[in-house]
Amino acid sequence: MYYFDNSATTPISEKVLEAMMPYLTSSYGNASSIYSLGRESRKAIDKARDQVAKALNCDSKEIYFTNSGTESDNWAIKGVAYGNKDKGKHIITSSIEHHAVLHTCKYLEKQGFEVTYLPVNKNGLIEIKDLIEAIRPDTILISIMYANNEIGTVQPIEEIGEIAKEKNIYFHTDAVQAIGNIDIDLQKLNIDLLSLSGHKFNGPKGIGALYIKNGTKVENLLHGGSQEKGKRPSTENVAGIVGLGKAIELATKDIAKKEKYLKNLREYAIENLLEIPNTILNGDREKRLPGNVNVCFEYIEGESILLMLDQHNICASSGSACTSGSLDPSHVLLAIGLPHEIAHGSLRLTFSERNTKEEIDYLLNLLPPIIQRLRDMSPLYNQAK
Repeated sequence: MYYFDNSATTPISEKVLEAMMPYLTSSYGNASSIYSLGRESRKAIDKARDQVAKALNCDSKEIYFTNSGTESDNWAIKGVAYGNKDKGKHIITSSIEHHAVLHTCKYLEKQGFEVTYLPVNKNGLIEIKDLIEAIRPDTILISIMYANNEIGTVQPIEEIGEIAKEKNIYFHTDAVQAIGNIDIDLQKLNIDLLSLSGHKFNGPKGIGALYIKNGTKVENLLHGGSQEKGKRPSTENVAGIVGLGKAIELATKDIAKKEKYLKNLREYAIENLLEIPNTILNGDREKRLPGNVNVCFEYIEGESILLMLDQHNICASSGSACTSGSLDPSHVLLAIGLPHEIAHGSLRLTFSERNTKEEIDYLLNLLPPIIQRLRDMSPLYNQAK
């Protein structure tokens, strides 16, 4: 199998699974219990929290475990909104956020909050001047993703953080796609809240985390027990937490070397894909995740490409895995100005260290005839000829 869909999910690494196994079998104690079996689980959670904190360069007391990136996004945005509504009810985000952010903001609009959705330029980047102009006296939160899950564009996070700090506004970033792909040092960035998800960097599914900077006023999303210092109740998923800790430790080790390797694969793929006639690269060529490629082939449907690639054991996507059931074109591609008929013809390839140039060659040999075959069947293509 040729797996080029690492932005959708990643295989759990052997070292991560090995670290998890005791907590799925013999070390099954509830971390809230005071006997030795429970204390063993508590110790494992504390270690994982330290691993996450070290990877992000923050205080371990600022790390809270959740069940996913989606929960982390919901908690960050709703938590700040409800916790600071006495100061204002205005939130700023972008038009290309993951639906975990966009749908949360839409929900809050129904609760009386106002949300400004910043546009992006043709490369998928927000304009800093637009952000500055959108800020109001009652703005309480800016939520801009670190890197886009579809087109891979990396936003100017450092600049956004500086503006947020200057204006005394909380800044949240969805870093689900960035963790393990680019270096993130929270001591150098003015980020108040950061979301991440374990299965995006060879950890298990069903586990995430939220960084909340000390002093940030955030209300609970859930109510119940006293776990996670009373902020996130629910019996801890010890095995998942251990897996997340080990995975982020491995994913952020030698990250510069990994980034260089993935960039080489990315550039090789892009150069060759653009040789196919009527092919468009989506997103900024340089300010993008090292392993992300997103292109549109004019006159054809992306899902048709995926079905044909699947017949050759190639796994890829046409956009976000979280919206794969939708027939609508990607909101991200529409936001960068592509018309509906072109946005429908997208192909996303996201690489990992496990991928090789030889695997990409296999794809590149198969793709041109597939594209041509689909175009020959396309009324749009025949009209354009």
